[in-house]
Amino acid sequence: MTWQPEIVAGPRPVYERIVEALERDVAAGKLSQGARLPPHRDLAYRLGVGIGTVTRAYVEAERRGLIIAHVGRGSFVRSREAESLFSARAADDGLIDLARNLPPGAASGREIGEALARLRSQSDVEACARYAPPEGLERVRRAAATWLLRRHGVERDPADLIQCAGGQQGIALAFGALGRPGDTVLCEGATFLGIKAAAEYLSFNLHGVAMDEGGLSPEALDRAAASTGAKAVIVHPTLQNPTTRTMSLARRRELVEVARRRELVIIEDAAYEAYADRAARPAALADLAPERTFYIVSTSKSLATGLRVGFLVAPDQARRAGLIRGIRAMGYSPPGLEALVFAQWVEDGTADAVSDRILDETAARLDLARRVLGQAIEAPGAPRSPHVWLPMPALEAERLAARAFRRGVEVTPVDAPVVAPCEVSGVRLCLGAAPDRRVLEQALTTVAQILADGAPADDRAIV
Repeated sequence: MTWQPEIVAGPRPVYERIVEALERDVAAGKLSQGARLPPHRDLAYRLGVGIGTVTRAYVEAERRGLIIAHVGRGSFVRSREAESLFSARAADDGLIDLARNLPPGAASGREIGEALARLRSQSDVEACARYAPPEGLERVRRAAATWLLRRHGVERDPADLIQCAGGQQGIALAFGALGRPGDTVLCEGATFLGIKAAAEYLSFNLHGVAMDEGGLSPEALDRAAASTGAKAVIVHPTLQNPTTRTMSLARRRELVEVARRRELVIIEDAAYEAYADRAARPAALADLAPERTFYIVSTSKSLATGLRVGFLVAPDQARRAGLIRGIRAMGYSPPGLEALVFAQWVEDGTADAVSDRILDETAARLDLARRVLGQAIEAPGAPRSPHVWLPMPALEAERLAARAFRRGVEVTPVDAPVVAPCEVSGVRLCLGAAPDRRVLEQALTTVAQILADGAPADDRAIV
């Protein structure tokens, strides 16, 4: 039987609806385990869509575990036999993770355990048994102000800081303080997946703005603000995720000028600011336009991903009050125990030691990526970047991701950062999740070999 999916109309991209049809037909028994799927060229012809659309659908179906692809043989609905073969490969080789942006050399469980042991004798630990103030404990905010000045070059009064449960909650809180469901927020054409998740959950509309080699384009931002009526833009000025582009001081000033002219509020996500070159670090947007900028920072990329501690600075008291209401609504008060670990580490120097260790290992891994991948990588916007960007057309990126996956290397899903309309496409490779440099080099070499091989002559062998 030749599979003919029924594509349901709707706003979601066609490739996603093909995957949904596949999932429905497997669940309903219309596609049996081990059934061979049509070659993507044939299915594209029958559906009247581009080959790239079917390629993306098969890649996504494989990522979700619905199908297994065998180079030269085709793609098959996952069966027990195929699952057994897949599990054997995973057990022997394992998937090397280049998909998640984890800091290499981050704080260990032992270091966190030692910090908790030291906290037992401190009076502040009693505060963890009670609701903290919605803005966070005073000791924690003092430590955060010290950390911001020391590692980000941003000076703020502790009284202006609001503690939150990581940068992701900070993004959601800023969105909630800015507008209402249905409002449009501008962002880079390719952006952090967490921004997309927060916008979808809160029913905000994201509008992607064109980028160039210097980051978000001020001219494109101006046009987008005029055409959409948006009143906010969220941006990564330093080591933009996923492209690593870092805005110059001149570019930041141009962006601020547009924001003031169009009355845009800026949300500055400073997740990677600690990786910037301190000697050449441009001023933060929050320093160039404090009257209209939310500043968000967290410890996940500079200390440990599980240390869910973040901080926000609001542009004015009215919006600060909105953030406080959001904290009350979303969790009543910020977590205390993790925050006290952070404060203690800042006070005793552990935070600096861990962050320096992460930066040193990141620099070594970036050098390794440059050596293996050469000019395929877009030049990173800082000497230390936890991820690199391989710019390429979307279809080539999908093919690379699929072939890497079958060779045991997982990269960031190609469409994950994309916000339509978008002129940016490529593959993000994260350097920190691999357990050591040897494993990282193995994964990067696999990617380099795929790039050197080019696209296979027979499209049917791709998935």
